[in-house]
Amino acid sequence: MSSLNLDDFTDLIERPDGGLRRDAEARRERQIVPPGALGRLDDLGEWLASAQSAVPVRPVERPKAVLFAGDHGVAELGVSVRPAGGAEQLVRAVLEGGRPVSVLARRLGVPVRVVDMALDCAPESLPEDVVRHRVRRGSGRVDIEDALTLEEAEAAFRAGVAVADEEADSGTDLVALGDISVGGTTPAAVLIAALCGTDASVVTGRGGEPIDDLAWMRKCAAIRDALRRARPVLGDQLQLLATVGGADLAAMTGFLLQCAVRKLPVILDGVVSAACALVGQRVAFRAPDWWLAGHDSGEPGQAKALDRMALEPLVDHGVRVGEGTGALLALPLVQSAAALAAELPERPEDQEDQEAPDDSDTEATEGEAPEEKAAEDGKAEEKATEE
Repeated sequence: MSSLNLDDFTDLIERPDGGLRRDAEARRERQIVPPGALGRLDDLGEWLASAQSAVPVRPVERPKAVLFAGDHGVAELGVSVRPAGGAEQLVRAVLEGGRPVSVLARRLGVPVRVVDMALDCAPESLPEDVVRHRVRRGSGRVDIEDALTLEEAEAAFRAGVAVADEEADSGTDLVALGDISVGGTTPAAVLIAALCGTDASVVTGRGGEPIDDLAWMRKCAAIRDALRRARPVLGDQLQLLATVGGADLAAMTGFLLQCAVRKLPVILDGVVSAACALVGQRVAFRAPDWWLAGHDSGEPGQAKALDRMALEPLVDHGVRVGEGTGALLALPLVQSAAALAAELPERPEDQEDQEAPDDSDTEATEGEAPEEKAAEDGKAEEKATEE
């Protein structure tokens, strides 16, 4: 029996400040660029103002990419291009600066933090700050067995909460959240299908490195079998994560919920972070107000989850690589929205009076409509012609 009461998050999480959002909207209407001319950047600026409880909005100066890592037993079925247990190599490449997320992070000046929750490798093979939250070595094969014990799920969830607190306490003002996993999109699809009440085929995608048709059918069958195991525990979100999730997914769910508690905005990456967000929404319905969807990865499960949470992706460039890459691609848009909302000058108070038409510029007399004056002028011209 778990000692963790997820219902507490419902009381702890508040919505972003609606009054401050209205103040931000009013300020936006006074700026020199007409409201709506900047498209979604207007909405982003106002969302940030409400999340920060600050008008004008503060610049996003200390973002952080946080990536939760883990291997999944279901990868043994060949549901991924990468071999089972291969997430360690991805983590090493990220740490060494050789992955897309590493390149973008360098370019944007964003620190990258990797948190190992269930990599299938010896913990001493990676830095201590990466492995110190690890719960187990690999997660179970969700089509035939639980991914975690309930105690491991609670430990992973609490680790995610702790990481969120560490980031909030260190001054991080926005998080780009991603995952590093092999086989992770399969349990993510199971969670989404279970929570949305849909079939396996609707949420089965082809992953970051696209799998062929035979691998897709194996993946779809695994999701179908895992769904049978997920449905009986839908009422208990921690048990659901233990049954068909994984240590990295449980940690990401705890991280997202605690970020909402700490009023720390998060940009979601792909289908894995979307699945964890969907579990988080089931725990605390106000939590998604603190999250943004970074991009459209093309995974059908992600689209289903985002639609359920009413989150619209900021960019759509067909990026499927995962690892927080899509979330980082969206970061400059958020930073631009903050800069525009804060730095665009407001119109002078007397500008509207100056731009209003001057009555002395027209020949119409007081109380006489311009159309009537034009008609009288026409009659006068006709009379002069006849004479």
